[in-house]
Amino acid sequence: MQLIRLIAFCALSALMALTLANPARALTLLRDPDIEYALKQLAEPVLKAAGLSPSRTDILLIDDSSLNAFVVDRDHIFIHSGLLLKMRTPAMLQSVIAHEAAHISNGHLMRRPVNMRNARTAAGLGAALAAAAAIAAGAGEAAGAAAIGAQTTAQRLFFTHTRAEENAADQSGLRYMAAAGIDTRGAVEVMDIFRGQEVLSLGRQDPYARTHPMSADRFRVIQRLAEAYASETRANPAADYWFARAKGKLSAFQRAPKWTLTRAGETGYADIKLMRQAIAHHRRSDTSRAIAAIDAAIAQRPNDPFYYELKGQILMESRRFAAATAAYGRAVNLAPENALILGSYGRALLAEGKVSQAQDYLERSRSRDGRDSRVMRDLAVAHARQGNKGMAALVTAERYAMSGRLQDAGLHAQRASDMLPRGSTGWRRAQDVLSAAQAAEQKRR
Repeated sequence: MQLIRLIAFCALSALMALTLANPARALTLLRDPDIEYALKQLAEPVLKAAGLSPSRTDILLIDDSSLNAFVVDRDHIFIHSGLLLKMRTPAMLQSVIAHEAAHISNGHLMRRPVNMRNARTAAGLGAALAAAAAIAAGAGEAAGAAAIGAQTTAQRLFFTHTRAEENAADQSGLRYMAAAGIDTRGAVEVMDIFRGQEVLSLGRQDPYARTHPMSADRFRVIQRLAEAYASETRANPAADYWFARAKGKLSAFQRAPKWTLTRAGETGYADIKLMRQAIAHHRRSDTSRAIAAIDAAIAQRPNDPFYYELKGQILMESRRFAAATAAYGRAVNLAPENALILGSYGRALLAEGKVSQAQDYLERSRSRDGRDSRVMRDLAVAHARQGNKGMAALVTAERYAMSGRLQDAGLHAQRASDMLPRGSTGWRRAQDVLSAAQAAEQKRR
């Protein structure tokens, strides 16, 4: 599991949702291929019912213990880790996804007073800069943190839904759940968590209550609709499994190892129990027990790429690079298009000194997902080790640009521009970064 600081999305304004309570707080994404796959499995039937593409709409996790979920464009739904851990059933989590999907399908984003398209931070840097950009936080669970500030008034203007929008999203979301056979009573259970929030002072409210206005009438409508759709519910063992796996893995990384070991088997799934035990042992630096547990999980699901990926992480963070490369390599064979797994494999190859091969996999990772700037950092290292100093400077410049550090980006882009052949693709990319850095400098003045 990687912690990555979220810096830019399609618009700088989009950062405001994450800083409603504390404008100077750091923003972090939790990137884990296993959890993201699980969330996608849970979201797929809801997104299809909403007329959205499951392959285009990503469900991303924010590292924040508060309860919140939000959207900023048509292609991403953000969920706070605290909200995921608070959910007791897959239907509760799917109701949140359905509600946010309804905001997208109903066009609520387009009615907001801030035009996101006019706030792109570095046009011309490609899909990586148009997507949620990030800066690596270091190995394991360490996370870097740089403050992003914004005025509370602007935040609320951009992210607060009107009551009319909320009512429409409630009705649409419940309809999507019913069409997908999901228990609509999950929506009632979620809304029950937030009842009474509006009578609290602003500082005591959960972010979700501040951006999604609640009322007694609204709650009664949700109850009535949920009961009307209750007969549409169909059992879904796969949803039960993937919900247990996502929540189980997240809690194993975020709770104390002793807590995890005590509750490892609470999901009822033997492989998830073993996976959670592996994480807890790894966090205690007991590598032998961690590997024994994850190997036992793999024995139960031998074609599961995410268990091999977790084994690779355990070995990598234990500095057993050759073994980590083998584990990641098996994960790549089983999930050859997964950007996070490709990036981790490239990182392991780089640690082994297989620089050219590492660069190939890192490039493949970046082409599929431009959000992981750990990949860009590793790419810069790979270029530097092969004597490609101009490309190393360019990739570093792009990484800084994605993180919002445009002054640093400009310095490295100038260095890249001086070293790369004039008119080449790399040189033109450097000019794009320079233009963004210069525009930012002019605004500061």
